[in-house]
Amino acid sequence: MKLFSKHGIRRGIAKGLPDSDLLPTLVSQWYQSPQGTAVLKAEKEIVSQILLRLFGYHILQVGPNEEVSLIDESPVGHKIIFAPSWHHDTRHAVADIEELPLATDSIDVVVVHHALDFTDDSHRLLREVTRVLRPGGQMLIIGFNPLSCWGFWRLFKRKMYIPWRGRFISKRRLSDWLQLLNLQIGSIDYGLHFLPIKYAGLLKQAQKFEKMGRKFRIPLGGAYFIMCEKRVAPITPIVPKWRPLKAPVTVMPAAENVRVKIH
Repeated sequence: MKLFSKHGIRRGIAKGLPDSDLLPTLVSQWYQSPQGTAVLKAEKEIVSQILLRLFGYHILQVGPNEEVSLIDESPVGHKIIFAPSWHHDTRHAVADIEELPLATDSIDVVVVHHALDFTDDSHRLLREVTRVLRPGGQMLIIGFNPLSCWGFWRLFKRKMYIPWRGRFISKRRLSDWLQLLNLQIGSIDYGLHFLPIKYAGLLKQAQKFEKMGRKFRIPLGGAYFIMCEKRVAPITPIVPKWRPLKAPVTVMPAAENVRVKIH
């Protein structure tokens, strides 16, 4: 018999990421909790300001749950979100975000919403979203910051609940991955400056801490927002260095003496 906690996670389950079929449900339940609601509100306020400056034809959001959308206010017309699996009230197409059914270089803007935190292969996912992003396209990566009070809090958790079961990839490590994929970082913002508490009464003050942290640009927020651009180096044709041909030596025969007979 499976025993589940109030967060929907089986007691005694091993540490690590939840099963891929269970993960969307766990994330959805967390976003409905007071803590998850405060997190989502803070992230939406930051993301909406960033996306208003980005234009194009197609925008893609990838994350552990399709029910949460950060791209509704984007000026980009065609918005794409895939569901990880089918269920009776699914409103989105179903696809594996590590094997996107999209053409290479076809998306103008990609929003990676904690997808790298909750995937079995972060490298593979990052390569895949980079593949579909067009040259010059913009990518916004949202991830939990391990160098924050949220990361410090995670050290003392049993890592059996969301979000503590996430990877919390460091900004420095992620920057190295981006460089290898020719993704140039343009800006880095931080959010979730409030404590990772779960009590609704205390979380009512979260917005005040958010405003203070954003005002002074404190780099210790619980989440980072990395804006980067896909740069593709132009192909420079290699022109072979041909040795100049020497002009052929033409030997002109000496003119013969022409005898003119005078009558």
